Amino acid sequence: MTTAGVRATARIEARDDGRGGRSLPVLDGEGPLALRRVRSSGSEATVMLVGAMSGPLGGDHLTVEARVGPGARLRVGSAAATIALPGQAKGEARYDVRLDVADGGELVWLPEQLISAGGSELSVSSCVDLGLGARLVFREEQVLGRVGEEPGRLTSRLTVRRDGRALLDQELACGPGAPGGWDGPAVLAGHRAIGQLVVVRPEFEKEMPSARLLGEYAALTPLAGPAVLVTALAPDALLLRRVLDGALRELARNRQSARA
Repeated sequence: MTTAGVRATARIEARDDGRGGRSLPVLDGEGPLALRRVRSSGSEATVMLVGAMSGPLGGDHLTVEARVGPGARLRVGSAAATIALPGQAKGEARYDVRLDVADGGELVWLPEQLISAGGSELSVSSCVDLGLGARLVFREEQVLGRVGEEPGRLTSRLTVRRDGRALLDQELACGPGAPGGWDGPAVLAGHRAIGQLVVVRPEFEKEMPSARLLGEYAALTPLAGPAVLVTALAPDALLLRRVLDGALRELARNRQSARA
C-alpha cells in the first residue's frame, strides 16, 4: 500500500482436464483479493472471492480477471458484500472485472452486492468477452449507501461482447456529482438497490424468451444475440436479490422445458 492506494489483481483460469473434471491452473490473488477453491457438486469448478482487507478505498485499483477454456465450467461467488469506502488517499477507487469465456466454456458469475458507502468514490468497469458457443450467467448488484446513509459517488459500466460483437454496453452514474436526474422517476425513482442479470445461451438463437415485466420495477429484455438482460430496482438488497433469483429460476425452467 502507498499514498496512492492499493494496486492488486486476482487471476482465475479454468480448463477442462479431459477426465470429466475442471482444473484451475491459475488461482492467484493479491492484497485484498484472496481466492479460495471450494467443494462443488457436478462438473464445474467453484471459486470464492474473499476480501482480505477493507475496500476498495479511495485511490485503490483492484482488478479481477477470469478465463474459462473450451469445455470448462466455472462458478465464481464472493464470501461477503464489497463495500466502497472513503480512504486516506485522495481520488476515486477503481474496480475492474475482466472475463473471457471460450467457445464451449461456461461462466456463472454471482458475487455478493457492491455497497457504495457515503463519502466514497468508485468507478466499476466490467468487460465480458465470449466465444461464439460460450454460456454466461452474470449478476451485478449495487446498493447506494448503508442503512440511513447517503450514497457515495458510483459509476458503473458493463460491456458484453460475443465473437467480437457487442451484446450490451451500458453505463450508470449515481450519487453526489453524478449527472442530474439519476434519482428521478426516469432512472432510479428513489430506489437504493440496482441489479441486472445477463444470461447468454446458444439455444436462445432458436427460442428467445419474450420481453416482459417481472414486477413493478423489473423487466426482461432480449438482446441482439442469444442473450437476455434482466434489470431491476428495489428499496433494499434483500428484495433485489429475490427478484433476480426469481428471474434466474424462471429462465432455468424455460431451459428444462425446451430440452423436454
